[in-house]
Amino acid sequence: MAKLNNISVLWIDQQASLAADQIAAFAEQGMAVHCAATAELSDDAFVGAQVVVVNLSQCTDLLKQVQSAQMTANSTAPVIARVARDSFELGIQAMSQGALNVVTANEFDAQEWAQTMISSEITQDKQKHAFVFADPVSRNLLALAERVAQVDVTVLLTGPTGVGKEVLARILHDASPRYDGPFIAFNCAAMPENLIEDMLFGHEKGSFTGATKVQPGLFEQAQGGTIFLDEIGEMSFHLQAKLLRILQERSVVRLGGQKAIDLDIRVIAATNRNLKNAIVQRTFREDLYFRLSAFKLTLPPLRDRPLDILPLVEQFVAQQSSDGQPARLTSQAQHMLASYPWPGNVRELQNVILRAMVLANQAPIDTQHLIFDDMPITDESDGSYSAGPNFSNPNFSTPAGDYGLPTQQPYYVDNTNGAGQTGNATTGLNQAVKNSECQTIMAALQVSRSRDQAAEKLGISPRTLRHKLQKLREQGVSVTRAYAR
Repeated sequence: MAKLNNISVLWIDQQASLAADQIAAFAEQGMAVHCAATAELSDDAFVGAQVVVVNLSQCTDLLKQVQSAQMTANSTAPVIARVARDSFELGIQAMSQGALNVVTANEFDAQEWAQTMISSEITQDKQKHAFVFADPVSRNLLALAERVAQVDVTVLLTGPTGVGKEVLARILHDASPRYDGPFIAFNCAAMPENLIEDMLFGHEKGSFTGATKVQPGLFEQAQGGTIFLDEIGEMSFHLQAKLLRILQERSVVRLGGQKAIDLDIRVIAATNRNLKNAIVQRTFREDLYFRLSAFKLTLPPLRDRPLDILPLVEQFVAQQSSDGQPARLTSQAQHMLASYPWPGNVRELQNVILRAMVLANQAPIDTQHLIFDDMPITDESDGSYSAGPNFSNPNFSTPAGDYGLPTQQPYYVDNTNGAGQTGNATTGLNQAVKNSECQTIMAALQVSRSRDQAAEKLGISPRTLRHKLQKLREQGVSVTRAYAR
C-alpha cells in the first residue's frame, strides 16, 4: 500500500491519548500525529493540521466544539470522526454535521488509518462510499439493517436501480461480526456466463486452455467475510443451480476440481427485478429465491424518502468541489430538486448535480442549471416492477413476515375524495388517458419509417417511446415487430 507524504494529523480524544508506539506506527505510514484534549484546543492547535480526528463516544458535542474552534482559528482541515463499530446512528449524525468520514474506533491499525486518508478527499479521491439516512423511512431501514447484520443470515436486497443497494450491503457487512473480513462485490450481469462461472468458483491448473495455475474463485476469496451478488436476477438458469448447491452445502468445487472447499461466508444478493414474476416466467428458480430471501430488505425509491434528497445534494456538491468551497444552491433550485420524483433515484440525482456544477461554472446553482434525465417514471401498479409495499396508500400496513419497512410511513398521497372514498371518476379518467395515449402512439408508428421518426412526431425521446411500447406489449397490445426491438 502506498504511504502518505507527511500528513499532519490533529488527534483529539477526551478519554485517552495515543501511546508512543502508536504515534511511531503512524509516523511509519507518513502521518505526523499531534494529540490534544478538548481543554487544550486553541488557535495554535490547528496550525499546520491537514486533518483532524475526533473521537466521539455518545453524542456529537465534541465535534461541534472542534468545528467552532476551527472557525475561530480559520482552519479548513477536514474532520474524521471515530465512533464505535455498532454506532451507525452516531456516525450518520457526524456525517450530517460536516464530518468528512467516519471510521471505527474499536481497533487501532496505522495502515488502516493511512488507507482512510488515501481514500478521502485529503488526497483528492472522491470515490468514497458515503451514505445518507436523513429521512424517517431511511432511518427505519437502517435500524432494521443493523439488527439483521448481527444475525448470520442470507439477505436479499430489492428495489429500483440506483437506490443504493450496494451501499446497504456494505453497511450490513460493516455492522456484522464479519466486519474485519473481506467484502467481495460481483455484478452477475457484467460478463458472459463462462467467465462468471470461472470468477465465482475458480479453477484448477490445467482445467482448460490457459489455466496455468490454481485460481481461487470469489467465493473462496470472501472466506470469513461477505460476498455481494448484485443483479442476481440476471444470472443464467445453469448458474442458478450451482449457486443453490453452494448455499445449501456451504462448499464450492473449482472448475476442473474434485475436492469440495468448505466456505465460511455470508451471502447478500440484490436485484431490481421482480423475482416472483421471474419465477412465474421460469427465468428464476423458486428454490433459489427462498434460499436467498431468508431475510428480505426493500429499499424504497428516492421519491419515497424526500428528506434524503438535499443531504445527498450537499454530499455530491462537496465531493466535486476541488477548491474546498462547495457550490451554493438557490432556494428555488433546492425546491425543484426536493419536489422532482427522481425516476433514476440517487444515481440520477448525482448526474443532475454534476451537470449543474458544470453549467453553473462556480456560480450559485439555480433552476436553469438543473437538467433532468429524459426518463419516464415507472408505474409500479401495472406489475412491470414492484419495489415492495405501496407507500402511497394511506391505509398501508406491512403484512407479517414481509420485513420491508416499518408499518407507519410519514409520507403518503391522499387519493380519496372528501367523503373518504376513492372517486370512480378519477379511475375512469386515468383509463381514458391511457387509451388515448395508446391510440396516438400506434397512429404515429403507422405513418413513420422508423421508431426515431415516430418519437420525433410524438415529441418524446426514442428511449421514452421504447419504454411505452414495452408497457403496451405487457398489456397485451400487438406491436409490430419492426418497433418491438
